[in-house]
Amino acid sequence: MTLQADGNLLLDNGNPLMESPQWLAPVTGTVYGAALNHCSLVESLAGAFEDAPYKAAPQAPVLFIKTSNTQIGHGAPIPFPAGVDRIQAGGALGIVIGKTARKVSAEQALAYVTAYTVVNEVSQPEDSFYRPAVKAKCRDGFCPIGPWLIDARRVDPHTLVVETYVNGTLRETNRCADLVRSVPQLIADISSFMTLEPGDLLIAGTPLRSVDLQAGDTVTIAIDGIGRLENPVIAEEAAR
Repeated sequence: MTLQADGNLLLDNGNPLMESPQWLAPVTGTVYGAALNHCSLVESLAGAFEDAPYKAAPQAPVLFIKTSNTQIGHGAPIPFPAGVDRIQAGGALGIVIGKTARKVSAEQALAYVTAYTVVNEVSQPEDSFYRPAVKAKCRDGFCPIGPWLIDARRVDPHTLVVETYVNGTLRETNRCADLVRSVPQLIADISSFMTLEPGDLLIAGTPLRSVDLQAGDTVTIAIDGIGRLENPVIAEEAAR
């Protein structure tokens, strides 16, 4: 375990120092999401890729930012927005960059990762994945992260399995082996056109969204060897 300069704990196992009903998100940099980076999602949209104006699947990563207002920790409530019919869970692996990454190769990329964590990239249903909508992605509390960081040296990201539970029932299982771009390839492709800084977090990719959430639910994202991220969903009015 290492106490970082920013006050966050970097744990080398899955055990917290103490039990706490609510944690802070272990994030210091920018949080980037990679849309269309899971085979199940790409396959489901294959027909739409032929439509105008694009007429082809994206050839580069489709990125979006989870702004600071979205970022919450383990145990914190996810507000269910007033006037919205559905929101959906997005269980994913979080990749924490440890040193400045610019134009790194896929072969070198994992050397730039300092830790991994669990992410729930909550979203409203979307009509276009080419240009992820800010309104769908950046609602308050729409990016639980944590509970902690696990030293990257202890993790093989290619073998990880992400499970999503609602009210204790397993609702979705996805594998990092099914990412369109593996973790090292994603880092290489992104760093080819933009610099990633220490503390930045990449959301590796979510599968075809099939897990709806409602106020009163408790959603848990679990990755074996990394942790379990659990958050209640509450009506937006009650969150104020």
